[in-house]
Amino acid sequence: MTMTAEEQTEGQQTIPMEGEDITPKKDGGVFKLVKREGTGTELPMTGDKVSVHYVGTLLDGSPFDSSRDREDKFSFELGKGQVIKAWDIGVATMKVGELCQLTCKPEYAYGSAGCPPKIPPNATLVFEVELFEFRGEDITEGEDGGIIRRIITKGEGYSKPNEGASVDVTVEGSYEGRVFDEREIKFEIGDGEGLGLPVGVEKAIIAMEQGEEAIFHIKPKYGFGSAGNAKHEIPGGATLQYKIKLAAFEKAKESWEMNTVEKLEQSIIVKEKGTQYFKEGKYKQASVQYKRIVSWLENESGLSEEDEKKAKALQLAANLNLAMCFLKLQEPNKALENCDKALELNPSNEKALFRRGEALFGMKEFDQAKDVFQQVLQLYPANKAAKSQVILCQTRIKAQHEKDKRIYANMFQKFAERDSKIEQDEDKTETTNNGNDDMEVEDGEKEVAIETKA
Repeated sequence: MTMTAEEQTEGQQTIPMEGEDITPKKDGGVFKLVKREGTGTELPMTGDKVSVHYVGTLLDGSPFDSSRDREDKFSFELGKGQVIKAWDIGVATMKVGELCQLTCKPEYAYGSAGCPPKIPPNATLVFEVELFEFRGEDITEGEDGGIIRRIITKGEGYSKPNEGASVDVTVEGSYEGRVFDEREIKFEIGDGEGLGLPVGVEKAIIAMEQGEEAIFHIKPKYGFGSAGNAKHEIPGGATLQYKIKLAAFEKAKESWEMNTVEKLEQSIIVKEKGTQYFKEGKYKQASVQYKRIVSWLENESGLSEEDEKKAKALQLAANLNLAMCFLKLQEPNKALENCDKALELNPSNEKALFRRGEALFGMKEFDQAKDVFQQVLQLYPANKAAKSQVILCQTRIKAQHEKDKRIYANMFQKFAERDSKIEQDEDKTETTNNGNDDMEVEDGEKEVAIETKA
């Protein structure tokens, strides 16, 4: 329904309603009049961050707010309830560069309460809005721009999948317009890479609501990385696009939702699952399973003696296996953390000590690594691998010392050359200054002679 210079009556007030009714229900709540067309065909989507200028007035023309007066554009996430309903509806219909007028009835603005002191109760408001830009929502934890979401269809409710959740999804992966992966799959979050899905897809699904359909732009860090994917003919460093629909999901039980028996039972199940992944060389997927055990059991208290023993054994195994996963993934810092946790449970554990030495070696802390391997030998003299590692550490330490000697030798040589140059420069400066002193005296004598003659 389009209305031009038409009028609606609200109580005793006559309200001019110009433009088109853009409310989903066509109830006359928001009218839009385009004053200047925008460019392109793309419109903002739910969750997009939009940037606008606006001027808000009452029906009598009295201004109550203006971003232009502040000379500061206003930004918000569309469709998230951060602004009045009229704005979420109206800005979603705009193109970049568009200037429009939105006439908003009270129920789509500030309602019967108003917004004192500038906006009275039951006020119909008029906004002039200009859209400058919009961009998708960054769903990464550090907001590094690695996964950008643009929602096609908003989901239902507020619940979202968690680690270990069972999900039913449709995925369509594409690269530079070419679809390389299109399927409907059911799997548990944490198993995605084993199904050929990049880690970014699982991170995307965890951010979705049931029924949601969205497009995700996934940077290489969360995609196929620098190696690419030969099967799908994706080169290294490729940015991917995935269209995902989350049809249904069932959340995995959180730690607080399980009793001790359930935690122990589930820990045994996921430990076996993690071990299978490890044997297949899928270290990331294996680490996800082992992390679940640690999160379930590390803060468990008040257990019976038997359950305490089981929980301790499972935690120890999980931390040892996590350390091994991180060593395989060349993340020695993380491996060291899990070794330390394992040693808190069993201070003389042979595997924990040995892997701690490996982690320190990977961090190039050769002196510390040698000390740890020697500790292993003291406790377990038959450990031939530890003996070999001690020798290797000594070799690296010696090489490091030789390198340091060369560096310091070069450094001292440079210092000596610098000092020598400084001394030479000082000698030259002193000679020059002495010459200048003589000239000043001569000039002075000339001046005296002239004055005397005069």
